[in-house]
Amino acid sequence: MREELRNALKNLSLAAMFLAIGLVLPFFTGQIPQVGSMMLPMHIPVLLCGLICGWKYGLMVGIVLPLLRSFLFGMPPLFPTAAAMAFELAVYGGLSGFLRPRLPWKSGAVWPALLISMVVTGLLGMLVERLAYKPLRHAPRISVLITAIGVSFFLENLATYLFTGLPKAFPAIPFLQI
Repeated sequence: MREELRNALKNLSLAAMFLAIGLVLPFFTGQIPQVGSMMLPMHIPVLLCGLICGWKYGLMVGIVLPLLRSFLFGMPPLFPTAAAMAFELAVYGGLSGFLRPRLPWKSGAVWPALLISMVVTGLLGMLVERLAYKPLRHAPRISVLITAIGVSFFLENLATYLFTGLPKAFPAIPFLQI
């Protein structure tokens, strides 16, 4: 029990660190014109959070990061960019964390998890945009915000239902041992 609590606290702390990195990283990459226009730096901490902390933490950091960044800094714009990014990054972080323990811990195992996460994320993002956001193109912004919150609750509960909400042990990562 004590070890589970310690792991949960470590994962929560790492998820908070990845959230902070995701808030700050676009400021640094935006200063370099060649890199800032080509790169989406919020994907990096979400991917790492999913791979290191697990699917639940990757999912939550993916949902919260673009919305929080939009509210705090105004970039990305809430609609349509931040709302769409919230679902894209949520699936990205959740799926990479879900696939990671099912693949052997080798450097090559990250690439299939990343590729499958990208494809499924793109498909789910298109589905959410068609079903939830396209009908709200000319609706007030508050309607879009309420829809974003509702869809995020739906996706979170769907993932919990499909993958169970029970904690699962992850293999130790040598360079992250405290």
